[in-house]
Parts: sequence; structure tokens; C-alpha cells
Amino acid sequence: MTEAIIEAHGLSRIFGGLVAVDGYGLRLAGGELVGLIGPNGAGKTTAFNLLTGVLKPSAGRILIRGQDLTGARPHVLARAGVARTFQNIRLFSDLSALENVMCGGHMRHGSSLIKTLAQLPAFWRSEKLIARRAAEIIDRTGLSALAYRRAGDLSYGDQRRVEIARALATEPAALLLDEPAAGLNPSETQKLVELIRRINEDMGVSVLVVEHDMRLVMGLCRRVQVLNRGKLVAEGTPAEVQADPAVIEAYLGTRRKALANA
Repeated sequence: MTEAIIEAHGLSRIFGGLVAVDGYGLRLAGGELVGLIGPNGAGKTTAFNLLTGVLKPSAGRILIRGQDLTGARPHVLARAGVARTFQNIRLFSDLSALENVMCGGHMRHGSSLIKTLAQLPAFWRSEKLIARRAAEIIDRTGLSALAYRRAGDLSYGDQRRVEIARALATEPAALLLDEPAAGLNPSETQKLVELIRRINEDMGVSVLVVEHDMRLVMGLCRRVQVLNRGKLVAEGTPAEVQADPAVIEAYLGTRRKALANA
């Protein structure tokens, strides 16, 4: 069996008297591409934030490559190999696309504060390494033509791809994407799908996609999880999930035929 990058066991999160996530589990193995779907208010965002350290679970465990990191802060999980993006793009708008990607590389290869402030030779060596690695990622993600353009001047779809490239600069084993297609037009969505496939298949990064675009999830992911009212109600291939009565009742409803033709 392929090594698990992320394992979640019995994750729950309670806000006051509201159980937002109830006993959620996940095993994301090396090379997997998994989708997480569910109706509005199902608990997807809460589950995502638990997996990435934004929220601490009320119960349950999170293991990264077998190491128990339950309740660890986001930067600890990032160093362990878990990168994420956000629903709302969070680029440095006045920096170029390349400089934004370089920001991600500083986590792995940046110099110490003293070396940076003094601009010692070690600082310049690390900057060259980070710039070279960022340029490689820019090239592999098809963004070379935009490398020196100001991020704030890019289209929304290109900004989304730069954000993903920046996450890749942290050299993750697993990339978690939070609503990556939100706000994209059909052409931009197609470019996004191609990029996610390239990241997963060519770069070997495991991917978890939380998304409302059902056609995207069903056409892209090999395994799909479905949350409803905080609980995992189904898991399997896209075909299995679409045929599951609990999923049809909770989420798909009359969309079943449309999804089957996706």
C-alpha cells in the first residue's frame, strides 16, 4: 500500500453547540487526487481548515507521514509537507509573479534573520537558489510569459495559478486546494484542470480539492468524498458517488443526470 501523506481519524469540531464536523476521516496517499464535496453548510471548509491547522479539532487525530501533528500550527504542517491555497487569492499584488513564487521558497531555503539583515554571502547564495527553483516552477506551471509581470495586473485566473505555483515552491508532498475554480470562467477553469493534473501526474504531488464545481470534481478526481451535515456520507469513484442514494438525497438530486454526462 502506498504511504499515506495525510491521515485523519475521527476529526470533529464543535462551535458552541454546533457540530460542524463529526468524525471525519481521510487517507490521502502518495500520488492520489481526491475531491471533497457537499452541499452548502456541509462542513467542507471546516474539515479543510482542520487538515491545514487553521482550526484545532475538538476530537480526533491528524497524522502527516505517520507523525501525529494534531493541533499543529499551519507553518508546522507546511514544513511537514502540506501546502494549501485559499478561497480568496492572497498574493502580494505589488510583487511580480516570480517574486510571489520565491516567497514560498523561503520556507525551505531562506537564510537566517541575521544573515539576511547583514546580507552575508550565505544570504545571496540562498536567494539565487530560491530564484532558480521559483523559475523552474514558473516554467513547469506554464507561467513563464507572466514571470515578471506585477501580480496585481494579472487576470483572476492567472493569479490563481500563481498562487498554486507559490504553494508548490514550499516543496509539498500534498497540496490542498480550497475552491480553486471559484470565480473562474470556462477557459480559466480548463487551464486550472490541466495544471492540477500536471501537478499530480508529472510532479507526483498528492492533491485534495474542495470544490463546488461538480463537473470539475467528477471529471478530475479519481476518488470523491461527500460530506453532509458534518458527516462523511459517501466515498468512492465518481461513478460510485453519483449512484449512492445518500448522496443523491443530500446533494445531487436532479443534477445526477447532468453529472453523469460530465
